[in-house]
Order: sequence, then structure tokens, then C-alpha cells
Amino acid sequence: MVVDAVADDAAMEGVIALFEAHHAEVYAYLYHMVGNQQWAQDLVQEAFVNVLKARRSLADVCNPRAWLYRIATNCALNALKRRRRFAWLPWQAVDREARGQSDMAENALRANMVQAALAALSPDLRAPLLLYAHYGLSVAEVAQALHVSEGAVKMRLLRARKQFRQVYEEGGGQ
Repeated sequence: MVVDAVADDAAMEGVIALFEAHHAEVYAYLYHMVGNQQWAQDLVQEAFVNVLKARRSLADVCNPRAWLYRIATNCALNALKRRRRFAWLPWQAVDREARGQSDMAENALRANMVQAALAALSPDLRAPLLLYAHYGLSVAEVAQALHVSEGAVKMRLLRARKQFRQVYEEGGGQ
């Protein structure tokens, strides 16, 4: 019993460290996945409750960040399936690029086109694109996070970029 209590304390410390290190970036990721602040916050809580429930397996996890993103992605995909809706806000990378330009109307159009292009992607393509291109996870980390092979991640990234580019060049589906 004492051993279990010590192991549980160590696991709890691991969960706390994971929360402190990655809470903000997981929230931002989920916000990009669902496009709603309150919904993203609820999903962050759900993800960390799931982490808390699985805390004893944390010691066996090779890459805790990828494991956390897998849990967060599953929460987001399940929520999207439940609600059957997709909502997106402009991608921050476009916002950074747009700040350097002077024409506000052009910036708004570009942001809307990015929003529409992201919304046109299926969640299976959206998630790896966001994790890889926006959050900087490696192909191996994305594969761990989504619980698929590295080859599947590469194929999904290829397809996501192609579809994103096609929709974006067509005017964002507008």
C-alpha cells in the first residue's frame, strides 16, 4: 500500500508538471480545432481529467507531450462528432503575416480564406496539419499523438497541404 501511495504521488507530480508545461499550448491547439474559446477550455479540462485518470501509465510513456496531444485530439474529435459542426477562426500564422501588411481589407480576406480552407479539411487531415505546421511537432510526435504510423502522417500531411492549397487558391470556398 505504501508503494502504491508513493507511485501515485509520483504520477500526480508528473500530471501536474505536464499540466504546467503544456496547458496553454494544448488550449491553443484545441481552440484551433473547435474554434470556440469556451468549448476549447472545456476540452482542455476533459483532456487533463483523462490524463489524471491514466496517470499511472504516464511513467511508461516515452513522449509525454505526444501522449497528451493524442488525448487532446481524441477529445476534440469526439466532441466534433457529437456536435456535428465545424467552426474555425483565422490561423495565427496568417495573423502574424498579415500584421506586416497595410491593407486591412486584404488581411481580412486572407484570414477568411485561411479559415475556409481549414474548415474544408476533414478532422483527420486538419489535426496533423495543425500539429505539424503550427505547433511544431515532428512527424514521429504527430504519429504518436494521433496513434497512427509515420507513413500515415506523411500521407495525411501531403493530402492536407494539397487540399488546403486548392481551396485557398479557389478563394477559400467563397
